[in-house]
Amino acid sequence: MSNLVADTRLLIRPAQPGDAEVLHRFIVELTEAEGFPGEVTAQPADVARALFGAHPAAEAVVATVAGEPVGFALYYPTYSTVAGRPGIHLDDLYVRPEQRGNGVGRALLAHLAALAVARGCARLEWWVLRTNDPALRFYRRLHARTLDELDVLRLDGERLHALAADAGHPSAAGGDAAQ
Repeated sequence: MSNLVADTRLLIRPAQPGDAEVLHRFIVELTEAEGFPGEVTAQPADVARALFGAHPAAEAVVATVAGEPVGFALYYPTYSTVAGRPGIHLDDLYVRPEQRGNGVGRALLAHLAALAVARGCARLEWWVLRTNDPALRFYRRLHARTLDELDVLRLDGERLHALAADAGHPSAAGGDAAQ
């Protein structure tokens, strides 16, 4: 196949509200391809609200080839107290299987790297499942490094609500904040 990075048919553009359905489909495809534990509970409306609502939580770009969406990257801002500068956390990067190996993933990451530099960010970072060998090989070819000094920790579900209840706020315990 031809290298699409050099092909003018490849375009990386900001996601638009009309992309919510395709982004959701890509998210589902990504989790299935990775064998991600758990199911996708987000719906297209959740994606639309997160990206285009009154208080956007994230941003996304869509990679298209000849006008057809073939991949995306979803990201959000972070801040490093150590560097004293913002950063970008890449939450999802996905390229449809038939387009892999054509430079689309590299173009998406290069786009985000350029965005990070333009925004004065200290870093672009992301997580990858340890079992996702193809992604790990791809990222290592780009000279991305793993952070062995950090562990990713999470509170969710009942454990999140239990700890929130310790805060003593009515809304934290699931009660009505207006009470």
